[in-house]
Amino acid sequence: MRNDTARFTLDPAFTIGEVNPRLFGSFVEHLGRCVYTGIYEPGHPTADEAGLRQDVLGLVRELGVTTVRYPGGNFVSGYRWEDSVGPAEDRPRRLDLAWRSTETNRFGLSEYIAFLRKLGPRAEPMMAVNLGTRGVAEALELQEYANHPSGTALSDLRAAHGDKDPFGIRLWCLGNEMDGPWQTGHKTAGEYGRLAAETARAMRQIDPGVELVACGSSGQSMETFAEWEATVLKETYDLVDHISLHAYYEPLDGDVDSFLASAVDMESFIENVVATCDHVGARLKSKKRINLSFDEWNVWYMSRFQEEEAERDPLDWPEAPRLLEDSYSVTDAVVFGSLIVALLRHADRVAVACLAQLVNVIAPIMTEPGGPAWRQTTFFPFAQASRYGRGQVLDVRVDSPTYGTAKYGETDLLHATAVRGEDGSVTVFAVNRDRTGALPLEVSLSALGLTTVVGHSVLADADPDARNTLEEPERVLPHEAAGTRLQDGTLTATLEPLSWNVIRLV
Repeated sequence: MRNDTARFTLDPAFTIGEVNPRLFGSFVEHLGRCVYTGIYEPGHPTADEAGLRQDVLGLVRELGVTTVRYPGGNFVSGYRWEDSVGPAEDRPRRLDLAWRSTETNRFGLSEYIAFLRKLGPRAEPMMAVNLGTRGVAEALELQEYANHPSGTALSDLRAAHGDKDPFGIRLWCLGNEMDGPWQTGHKTAGEYGRLAAETARAMRQIDPGVELVACGSSGQSMETFAEWEATVLKETYDLVDHISLHAYYEPLDGDVDSFLASAVDMESFIENVVATCDHVGARLKSKKRINLSFDEWNVWYMSRFQEEEAERDPLDWPEAPRLLEDSYSVTDAVVFGSLIVALLRHADRVAVACLAQLVNVIAPIMTEPGGPAWRQTTFFPFAQASRYGRGQVLDVRVDSPTYGTAKYGETDLLHATAVRGEDGSVTVFAVNRDRTGALPLEVSLSALGLTTVVGHSVLADADPDARNTLEEPERVLPHEAAGTRLQDGTLTATLEPLSWNVIRLV
């Protein structure tokens, strides 16, 4: 038996939980070109009558996004919802403190809902309310405007603006990253917990069926991490359904090996928040279980952005500037896929997840004003997971060769999960973190009664820095692997160096 082979066993009796479709959510913020010249560009050759780019709509449908969080992000802490409704030509221009930009409000609440409806019935709104510079009253006004059928000042105002039917927003975020000193209206855990509880209680008076997300920590490295969650949940435990997590990863100081193991941190973050939630529930003697909304996650070269920001003129307030337009390599896509694996491996508690963001801003889809749209390398792992990662997540315990990392110590070369669909098919999602060597894989799955390998898709390249660009939009594409076999209840495959793999079995 080779000791360089990675192995695990799949059995239908051992599962993690059902995948919530909301796990494949994304995020549209008024930041950079995510909205303007991203999803919305009147005058573009593909624009429809509402100014939405149909080439982008097609790619978003292909991506398989199920939920779209809006309008922020840091932007929401200065957001005046009234500015985003009514005739577009009458809407005010405002300074956006979060991203040092000028917001025209030409794209607003109605346009957001219209965008989701054009994506199709699977696309669900996830609306954030401003608890940075505003509070309970404004949250209630937005909720009434958006959701009340008719017969009140704000619901009738919506109808007068051209939207007779209510928007039906069920999922609401109670602010954004309120633990962060960078946030406009930043609060202590006690201050925020009290405000979130008051807002939640009032919103439930309008509609007891709303689902509410309280702000958790902006990252596991925050000094207030865990203490923040405990304090906030002590105030809100019986009033909210989810608590949020945000995490971004990048290679620091050239340490690619630690970067490839980023999901170690993500899984630790999830497990520590779960432990904190359950501890608070135990202290409160509550039978309720708080789930997690990992509503910002991605690879983000944040240090590069911070350097660029330091050089910007503080008195310049441009419209839709090019911000956070990271170009993603094959290496980035493999890490990205590993983060998806981490989310699936915790599907029993992660009920919502939002890739930040959808277009242009650290995004799987890029556009050029007046020009084309194209798929970044990260597009493919998300689209494949959204398509094939529906059903029961099977419990995967890997026996894998390891490698050393400066940040996480000895780490498995294999990072994997598997999802069993309603039809009995199984999809294995697997990442090989080895930068130079192929990784043999053996999976025992005789208990599942599978007989055939439908396909083994691989995202890898001889050049780990290869990426898709405006000039070469299809430089990197998934390809089919050779030699993957299923015989006598055992799957055997070879995972290419530094690769994202999707193996489908029936």
